[in-house]
Amino acid sequence: MAGVTGAQLICKALKLEGVRNIFTLAGDHILPLLNEIADQDFKLVDARHEQAAVHMADAWGRLTGQLGVCMYTTPGFANSIPGLTNAMHSEGPLLSIAGSADSADLGRGAQQEIDQVAMAAPVAKGSFMVHDARRIPDFIARAARLAFSGRRGPVHLTIPIDVQEQTVDEGEVVFYRSEEYRARESMLGDPGLARQAIALLREARRPLVIAGSAAGYTDCGAALQQFIETTRFPVLSEEQARGSISDEHPYAFGFFERGLNRVAAKVRDADVVVLLGRKQDFTIGFCRPPHVAADAKIIQVDPAPNEIGRNRGVAVGIVGDVGRVLEQLTQEAAAHTWKELLWIEELREIRKAQAEWAKSLAKAQVPMHAMYVHKTLESILKPDDCLVFDGGDFSHFGRSLLPARKPKRWLYVSSLGMLGSSVPGAIAAKLAYPDSRVIVITGDGSFGFNGMEFDTAVRHKLNIVAILGNDSAWGIDRQIQLGLYGRPVATDLLQTRYDKVVEGLGGHGELVERPEELEPALRRAFACGRPALLNVVIQRAISPRAEAAIARRKHAARHA
Repeated sequence: MAGVTGAQLICKALKLEGVRNIFTLAGDHILPLLNEIADQDFKLVDARHEQAAVHMADAWGRLTGQLGVCMYTTPGFANSIPGLTNAMHSEGPLLSIAGSADSADLGRGAQQEIDQVAMAAPVAKGSFMVHDARRIPDFIARAARLAFSGRRGPVHLTIPIDVQEQTVDEGEVVFYRSEEYRARESMLGDPGLARQAIALLREARRPLVIAGSAAGYTDCGAALQQFIETTRFPVLSEEQARGSISDEHPYAFGFFERGLNRVAAKVRDADVVVLLGRKQDFTIGFCRPPHVAADAKIIQVDPAPNEIGRNRGVAVGIVGDVGRVLEQLTQEAAAHTWKELLWIEELREIRKAQAEWAKSLAKAQVPMHAMYVHKTLESILKPDDCLVFDGGDFSHFGRSLLPARKPKRWLYVSSLGMLGSSVPGAIAAKLAYPDSRVIVITGDGSFGFNGMEFDTAVRHKLNIVAILGNDSAWGIDRQIQLGLYGRPVATDLLQTRYDKVVEGLGGHGELVERPEELEPALRRAFACGRPALLNVVIQRAISPRAEAAIARRKHAARHA
């Protein structure tokens, strides 16, 4: 039989999984693998830092529903840990592959030796060592199955350099197509529970539907819209579900973020809360009073059984694919007549008041308020634009205003709160949507983490456009410090010329200091044919999110 190397087996297994883009940074222990990949039908996107490579793979997996893949050598793997940690929170399905020294030398003080498998285990759904090239296909199959099962997330494989170079007889290796080792059919919920849920919703007077991350794993937008139009219930969306139903729909009320969206804060007054792929985590106060009323009923739909009733008991808990369960709920709901509730008009008035508030902030001043920047951007947005948010207060003003109109076109910082994912995420988005505008909305602090990835964007001709709100500070932390302690500590930055940094990397950069300069600069950035950054000087303005954080901590101090 013909001989094949471990590197060749990795390539074949990835192709069977449908992988075409690989995010990487070269290093000793993956050189055999990279050499093989270069001769095959893959696109290698080489980043400037391994954490950024993971952010790219994470964003690619969430945007496309395909397996994101990132590769690095041993010290590069150490750099990847923050990215893997973030991917666990963002629920990006990805495969991390790291090389290592020869397997026979591990445990003897081998070159750059660290316990990769143990390091990745706390921040991945699984972490494994491949000892024999013949096992590569089933380890990759196992990793992909695990990455996509239940709540999605990263899986790590360490494949030592000698295993990459190992030659084995092809006849000894068994491959399976992905549909043979990973279920493609989505899971229906219990029909009896669907009937119970609709019976409960029939009694609701102040219902609120929240579509969370797992609702966005598959294209459930049509099912969600049909359910909402049948029941005439209000819906908010977040994470991967943003844009599943357009924010411009009459029953859609925007982003579920209680500190940024006044309608989201009304979850405390809801009598029935429907959680569609949405965890009972800290961002909803663990679903406990006063964040969700003590007498409110909760209906929870999730692909992971362990998330049902995690912090508070539910009236109805349905395990299944969110889209398929929505179809079941709609079928049950269609047997009844539903009238628009007075609650809907109350929520619309709240939305209208918030829109007026945003308009009142967006005045032409020097320096500009963050809301003026976002209002100007909003006026020239296209439905197909992809927005990628990063950072604190500047980003928060934008997230409170800018709409999600299409699925998978609205990315933001995960529940981990880790900054620095926007430029790498935008690079992945531009690969996924080459004909769409990809817009980064970032603060000056967050840009510092992975701003060098503009070099990656330039080299790969991925023309992203970044709008950087420069208030010369770690904005939200500075505002919280002032509110709680009366002084800033280690939160002041320089008014750095980040536009010059991007110019030096081969992109287009402009400094924008006056309101009348902003829209023309935006149009030049979109038209320039290169990766671009606008360095926009803004006021140090406190966001509603920071105000809410200050109020929460002061309340806790008073009641301690």
